[in-house]
This record gives sequence, C-alpha cells and structure tokens, in this order.
Amino acid sequence: MWYYNAEIISSPTSMVINDLKYDPSLFQDKEKLKELGIKPYKEEKPDMRYFNMGALSVDTSGDEVIGTYAPVGKNPENLKVEMLDKIKNGLSSRLSQIDWYWMKALKTSTDVPSDIQKYADALYSEYDSKKTEINAITKLSQIIEYQNRAHKLVSKVRHINSDTGKETWGPKTETKTMNVNMCLNWPMSPDATADPSFVSLTAD
Repeated sequence: MWYYNAEIISSPTSMVINDLKYDPSLFQDKEKLKELGIKPYKEEKPDMRYFNMGALSVDTSGDEVIGTYAPVGKNPENLKVEMLDKIKNGLSSRLSQIDWYWMKALKTSTDVPSDIQKYADALYSEYDSKKTEINAITKLSQIIEYQNRAHKLVSKVRHINSDTGKETWGPKTETKTMNVNMCLNWPMSPDATADPSFVSLTAD
C-alpha cells in the first residue's frame, strides 16, 4: 500500500499529479514514487484476539507512512465464555478418543487399562483446574497472560551419524522459551507417540 495527499492507496491505480496522468505501472518505479512524494504505507493493528480496532492515527514523518489503530479491549467476560467452550471441547475430544476402552470393558467384562484410567482422571482434573482458573479471571491482561504463559522447553540435542544417517538424541540438551496457551495445554495420552527430543516443559 501507499500514501499520498492524505489518502491511502491500497492497490496500483491511475494517478493525476500536477496535471500529469500516470498509469498503474507507476507503482513499480520506486524512484519515481519517491520523486512524486508517494510513500509506502503499512498498518499496525492490535492483536485481534483481544482487541478491536479503534481510531486510526497516521505518522507521515518517516520514509514510510505508518497507520496505527488504537487498541480497544474486548469484554473479558465474552472472551471467558469462548475459553470455557474451548476447554470443554478439548476435554470432550480427548475423551472421545479413549471411550472405546470402556465400551470394550463392558462387552468383554475386562478392566480398563490402568494407564488409560489414570489419563482419563488426569483429563477431568485438568479440566476442573482450567475451569476454576478461567472463572477467577477478571481482567483482559489476565486472559492475555493465560493464553500466552511463558514456559521453558528443554529438549535433547539432535544428532545424525554422517556415515549411517542414524538419528539420535542427547545427552546434551538445549533450552528455549515459548508461550503456551493454557486452554490447549493437556496431559499427554499414553497412546501418543513420545517425542524423543522432549525432556520437560515448565512454566516460568
């Protein structure tokens, strides 16, 4: 996009400047644009997960014009409803993947494997914890933190044998910081394939 004479130009178009007409190819000529005073333009928008766009302010002082929308915070109560729906769906989808263990147990009079039972119990416990935490939220800043909680991920360093091509992990490890949406952070299923590089993931 470009900016000229207090107008935002979203796509190449014909222009009349100083009584001279320019066709859309003008916008491929950076030097000519600069000569005519047509500046590149970009917009900075707030994080639409948490904010609506307010008034637009335009800074024309630099070589590039920057349009910035003021952030208008969304209603935390509305966002909490979405979060509660998300964790409810997260619980349901994970339980649906292991329901067949209980169906099999009913049909064959056998017990559900202990690791699966523990996993189901952990899911319910995690759901109850998340529900309590979300209901306790009163501010938008708390929602942003909850969905972007800083964690440290420790992973084993990957090695590939140059002769055989065999892949191995460790013993050295590396640590990096990442943000985790707590609405999406659930216990791992015992049926899931373990990541050979994973060591730990802990909140800061």
